[in-house]
Amino acid sequence: MAAANDIPTIVIVDDEEMVLTSLNSFLTLETDYNVQTFTSAKEALVYIEKERVDLVVSDYLMPEMDGISFLAEVRDIKPEIPRIILTGYADKENAIKAINNVGLFQYIEKPWDNDDILIIFRNGLEKKKLMRRLDEKISEINKAYGELQELQREIVKTFV
Repeated sequence: MAAANDIPTIVIVDDEEMVLTSLNSFLTLETDYNVQTFTSAKEALVYIEKERVDLVVSDYLMPEMDGISFLAEVRDIKPEIPRIILTGYADKENAIKAINNVGLFQYIEKPWDNDDILIIFRNGLEKKKLMRRLDEKISEINKAYGELQELQREIVKTFV
């Protein structure tokens, strides 16, 4: 079993309790993900601001705040988190348009296929992990570059 800090946290927001219960139960049975569910987008945003979150899934149509607006706020708070929209067939066109506007990782149509959900979530989590590794490597390169610049300055001082 993975260490507690290695277990990915997925936040799912939907105004329908049945959707949340269904996804939470399925993910609990099939994965070791820490799943946090919310019927309120505003409550989810408070959680996301305070906690480490690895993936966010939101329904498209919700009364308090639509999914695109919610995911745009998630992007503003923590842009590194992959964002997924859950949409009914009628909302598909708007969800696809939002992929570019909000930087969505993926959209999932209702009713969803459980196998597809697992693949999409795994891919989203892998994307976040790879992006974190890339950021770490860039930081290492920048540090090494800074050290090389300092070494160059010392060499120039020595011979000038």
